Amino acid sequence: MNFPQLKINENNAIQQINTTFLKERDIYLGIKRDDLLHPQISGNKWRKLKYNLARMQELNKTELLTFGGAFSNHLHACAAAGKEFNLVTHVIVRGPELDNNNPTIQFAQQCGMNLHVVNRLEYRQRNNPEYLKEIQARFPNAYIIPEGGTNEFAIQGCIELAQSLPQHDYLVCPTGSGGTLAGLIEGSELTTQVIGIAVLKQAEYLKSEICKLSNKAKTQTNWQLMTDFHGGGYGKFTPELWQFCQYMNNTHNLPLEPIYSGKMMHALWHLIEQDYFPTGSKIIAIHTGGLQGLNGLKYRGLI
Repeated sequence: MNFPQLKINENNAIQQINTTFLKERDIYLGIKRDDLLHPQISGNKWRKLKYNLARMQELNKTELLTFGGAFSNHLHACAAAGKEFNLVTHVIVRGPELDNNNPTIQFAQQCGMNLHVVNRLEYRQRNNPEYLKEIQARFPNAYIIPEGGTNEFAIQGCIELAQSLPQHDYLVCPTGSGGTLAGLIEGSELTTQVIGIAVLKQAEYLKSEICKLSNKAKTQTNWQLMTDFHGGGYGKFTPELWQFCQYMNNTHNLPLEPIYSGKMMHALWHLIEQDYFPTGSKIIAIHTGGLQGLNGLKYRGLI
């Protein structure tokens, strides 16, 4: 079977933020603009998909199946990858019903993705091995990727991201499932301090998840997960945070959404204000994409 090349043209765009606020502290802040990797399959969602797609080809699977909430960035990226590479895609969507006016769902349908709506009780089974066996039996040609895209093959893409960066002292990323942070720890030098900004409440449990995904994380002390910048919980944000996102877009031409990268940048700004980073530090922050989420926030009247 001849498979297409499942690749996109990756760039290494780093945008330096220039402001008196940083110059006074002699701090370099560069934003790795992974949101610019592809118009639709952007940021860490491409990083996580890249080696999963390669694995799918190795296994001679012809379809992609995953799980997601109705506004999920991962769902959006998988739908876009299906269209880009002419793949059959399926998503098991948390229901109980589907809102066909939801912009993320509309996009997935336009890409030809097959949407399978399940109730919340069934959706909770998404990581259960027995349930996954049943799903595999129903879709024998499908390669199954977990919700959010994090697995051992996703980590490879995030390792590659870390290794592509110029020299830096600190590497910062937003953290939801822990996969991106784990890959950055694996791919970074010991001299780099790697910081994850948790975007959900009560995220301490993610530390053990990160250690499961990264052997280096178990033994090295050059990383940490900061859990006080969640803005109220996953998917929640304060008016102050949304104002900050707009300020960064208007002043520095850096588009942000307040669920992932916006929370990270807001936290980073506070840390710099508090002189957390020594004078002369070089910081790189990863913009993990997810800007499609702004349409969903507008649709729900949240921004």
